[in-house]
Amino acid sequence: MDVKRRSRAEWARRYASFVVILFVIALGTSLSIRANLGSSPISAPPYILSLIPGMGFTMGQLTIFMHVFFILLQLLFLRGNFEKRQYAQILVSFLFGFYTDLTMWLTSPLQVPFDMNPAAGYPLRFVELLAGGSILAFGIACEVRCDSLMLAGEGLPLAISKCLKKDFGKVKICSDTGLVCIGTVFMFIYFGGWNWQMVGVGTLVSMFYVGFMVRVFSPHVLWLDRIFIPKASRLPAAGSVAGSVWGESGIITIARMYGSGGNAVGEEVARRLGCPCYSRQIIDQTARQMGYTPEFVEKNEQNISTGRLWELIFSDSGIPASMNPSKDDAIYVSQSRTIRELAHKGTCVIIGRLGNWILRDNPHVLRVFIMSGTDFAAAQIAGKFHVSDEEARRKIERVNTGRANHYWRYTGKQWADISGYDLVINTERVGIDGAVDMIMRAAKSMK
Repeated sequence: MDVKRRSRAEWARRYASFVVILFVIALGTSLSIRANLGSSPISAPPYILSLIPGMGFTMGQLTIFMHVFFILLQLLFLRGNFEKRQYAQILVSFLFGFYTDLTMWLTSPLQVPFDMNPAAGYPLRFVELLAGGSILAFGIACEVRCDSLMLAGEGLPLAISKCLKKDFGKVKICSDTGLVCIGTVFMFIYFGGWNWQMVGVGTLVSMFYVGFMVRVFSPHVLWLDRIFIPKASRLPAAGSVAGSVWGESGIITIARMYGSGGNAVGEEVARRLGCPCYSRQIIDQTARQMGYTPEFVEKNEQNISTGRLWELIFSDSGIPASMNPSKDDAIYVSQSRTIRELAHKGTCVIIGRLGNWILRDNPHVLRVFIMSGTDFAAAQIAGKFHVSDEEARRKIERVNTGRANHYWRYTGKQWADISGYDLVINTERVGIDGAVDMIMRAAKSMK
């Protein structure tokens, strides 16, 4: 649901839920620290300072100081563009500081002793670290789904990226690295050298593992909408009432491996049905809505390299897509809106762009996946673009990897997993016409 259209009751539910989610995040952070393998990047400065002998402040209090400082920096960067509701970050900072001290106290019996036998101590430490990281990731996934407020530690890199017009992922990486460096400086100043139990392997694991687990949990927290959204608003949004919400028009979505002939199949199915086939039109409409050129959208949509995917995982955080200024998220949000609008207009064929996922609640959608062997695909691409077989194979691998990474980025699932489709067709075996015939029969038989 659009943020601007939320009712007061929904906002109240989301804010109340955020208070609970914040406790989960604090619990995961504290449990990770108890492993004595280092803290998460954002907790490094307050955690290390709290260990100084005679320090008059707890880790939670130091966390409050740090977060309030971050909020002041956000105001400096954004000024008049700072959202009014984000002033609540001040209250969030105090609440998170309280939760930090509370969860550090609750997890104190789980502290792994410094002098424990390494053979038993290190396995226990890693188990505790991974458990804490999983709880933290679950909390972050819930925070993203809540889409109401955010911690100042996420708000600052977001403000910097907006002010400097830089990619949020890169700013977040620099921010986390900077906080680890600040914590390391404190460690050398007050403890005279490196201590792996303050900044260590746990810090590195947190950087990668937590982001990865957020992606794992994200598809499994959709049920939270039942808590966030009042029933009166939820039913139309969820698309659970087929007739009144989606209408009776049949929609066919076609995901396809590059070179398998999926575009040709979709166009022929649309011709036989006498309905529109949307592929390039989605790019053009997204470009108009966002003020980009169609070439820019085409270059950046469904095109996440493996390196870029790991960068996104590395920088994953509690920033909902509606707040994230990155071009990847902006294009995905815009295309999702366009695809839903097209589905409401009537019977059509939608090619690619996560149509099967975006319309997963629509009971009138036939979800098709078109595949083929590499030899078949390479022959098609080589003939179409007049390139060598080797170059065609490289292009196939690059495009399919980009589509698979894009799918996993926004769904947390595997692109070629057959459970996401109603019909999987190998055009190398049945040909283009055979694939069209199979889809037509399936569409007529679909209940």
